[in-house]
Amino acid sequence: MATVLKANQRKNLKQSVTRELRLEGNVPSVVYGKDKQPITVAVNSLELLKTVRDEGKNAIISLDIDGGETVDVMLHEYQIDPLKDELIHADFYIVNMSEEMDVEVPVHLEGEAEGAKEGGVVQQPLYELAVRAKPADIPEEVVVDISELNIGDSILVSDLKASSKYEITEDPDTTIVSVTPPEEMPEEPETEDADVEPEVINEKGDDEGEDESEGEEASDDEDKE
Repeated sequence: MATVLKANQRKNLKQSVTRELRLEGNVPSVVYGKDKQPITVAVNSLELLKTVRDEGKNAIISLDIDGGETVDVMLHEYQIDPLKDELIHADFYIVNMSEEMDVEVPVHLEGEAEGAKEGGVVQQPLYELAVRAKPADIPEEVVVDISELNIGDSILVSDLKASSKYEITEDPDTTIVSVTPPEEMPEEPETEDADVEPEVINEKGDDEGEDESEGEEASDDEDKE
């Protein structure tokens, strides 16, 4: 069942009016669709965020425009102010509930892999799965059980069970999740005993040089005598 969200049509598109709408907690938005004229509206920011949080990004929203016309839409795109972290614009796409559409659905891993208990590393290359379905049949998420995965095992898109409500259009050979061996710790290089003093080159040779000099001096004294 679609979630109802109230919207007010915007006819004055001046920046000053748009700025005032945002200050009042509303999001300037556009509603459009195939063979449909775009409609500029404004929706409550908190209500929109709550709907997406509770129902998911692919939720079907019944947009009630000015308490009269109601259209079934999906949130197509939205913009957030990076400084204020607030919604500043949203695009709603009008959907035909009897026609299939292509969307991406979040992939959720369930369970603890056996390989992870042995030190393996769980890696998830695919976080969203491409599917085709009628709007009412789009799953909120696709759950993948990884509890039986051992080190070296993986689950591909082709391993997923088929559903009667939607068609998976993702490449069948795409890896969803795998368990890789633990990384080997590098061996520490062997170090010499810290108590061993380093060898000093030519230390002994210097002493010998001094002895030879003293010997030469003594010989010279004897010759003089």
